[in-house]
Amino acid sequence: MALLNRDQILAAEDRKTEEVDVPEWGGSVLVRTLSGRERDEFESSTVRTRGGKREENFVNFRARLVGLCMVDESGERMFKTRAEIDMLGNKSVAALQRVFNAAQRLNGMTDEDVEELTESFDETPDADSISD
Repeated sequence: MALLNRDQILAAEDRKTEEVDVPEWGGSVLVRTLSGRERDEFESSTVRTRGGKREENFVNFRARLVGLCMVDESGERMFKTRAEIDMLGNKSVAALQRVFNAAQRLNGMTDEDVEELTESFDETPDADSISD
């Protein structure tokens, strides 16, 4: 196999899509893989800092991931704003879960990944910590 150069890597179409049947919505949707940047932003959105303390943020978790992964036929995200994601979060959990499962699988996001994101929240900071 030949070594790739920068231009070949950047030109590669490496983001997959999958059609997911959603009977509750009367049809199907396209779900795609996230970019590296989108995955990092999603993961960082599950943590927020308030008063110097890190807190989990799983509010509308399913809809936030689905909103990042669900695209139209041209590959553009269908839900881009916080208001649109909030509206998506009000849809049937059965439908959202079906699309969420596909997004999670396509993006290699396991339940263990979610646990890893939150495992440090149970730890008490050291008294010598300089981040106080």
